[in-house]
Amino acid sequence: MLTHRSSVIDDVVDLDRYPIHLVGSSVRSDLIAETRSQMDRYGCFRIPDFIRPEAIASMLEEAGTLHPHTAWSQMDHNPYASPDDPDFPPGHPRRFFQHRESGFINSDLLASDSPLNRVYDADVMTHFVWECLGVDRPIYRWADPLGCNPYGVMEPGHSFPWHFDGNEFTVSILVQRAQSGGVFEYVPDIRGPGQENYGRVQAVLEGSREGIRELDLQPGDLQLFKGRFSMHRVTPIVGPTTRYIALPTYVHDPYRMNRPHHSINYYGRATDLHHQRANLLVDGLVD
Repeated sequence: MLTHRSSVIDDVVDLDRYPIHLVGSSVRSDLIAETRSQMDRYGCFRIPDFIRPEAIASMLEEAGTLHPHTAWSQMDHNPYASPDDPDFPPGHPRRFFQHRESGFINSDLLASDSPLNRVYDADVMTHFVWECLGVDRPIYRWADPLGCNPYGVMEPGHSFPWHFDGNEFTVSILVQRAQSGGVFEYVPDIRGPGQENYGRVQAVLEGSREGIRELDLQPGDLQLFKGRFSMHRVTPIVGPTTRYIALPTYVHDPYRMNRPHHSINYYGRATDLHHQRANLLVDGLVD
């Protein structure tokens, strides 16, 4: 059993309650077993109060300081963030557009010693997330320089309609919840590689509640989520409080990034690297 203290993240992660650095400990093993069980069943798991309150306060201060640099976007988009395709009939999910208003504080704006950067850059955290996911292939920190670990920002009246993520797995840390609304809703594993399952997707888009799960996150909670295969949304923000959520992201492929159109739609810009890697084949799914 590894017994050394992970000083890099000790003041960020509550290692007393969640000793993720103690590989082989029964507490850690039990936590991983429960996470895998819930991920297999629901595609999602929450670990409450994973991040220490002092670190959440620092993240909130950082997000507030960088708030003026938020990449805002408001647009109508389908669940795939792809252009309208007249080859599909009206009302098809590929042609079902909903209005989104939200923003991101892009990853390249964060200070190197940011609490979010420190937990994201820690190998012990990557190893823990990998074990929780229970996958055979290794995972890596995402190569995307804008979207690897941004803060998601939603102000009063904003909403983030049904969509799929460009990455296979997402880890989130709620920093500040809205006064009301801002509830995370998702449909576990509604699609898979090579299987878009347009029928079920369309039913949800048209108002069906079948299979929808809700997760009302609290500040400091760590959430693991299969965002590429589970369609999800955030309900409208109500009240005067801005919702901030940290989004450290892990992937199986250490090379690929968001496609340029996806990066522009969500992060306000695309880098040269996004364009260089735009033609990289991934999993055959639309986006």
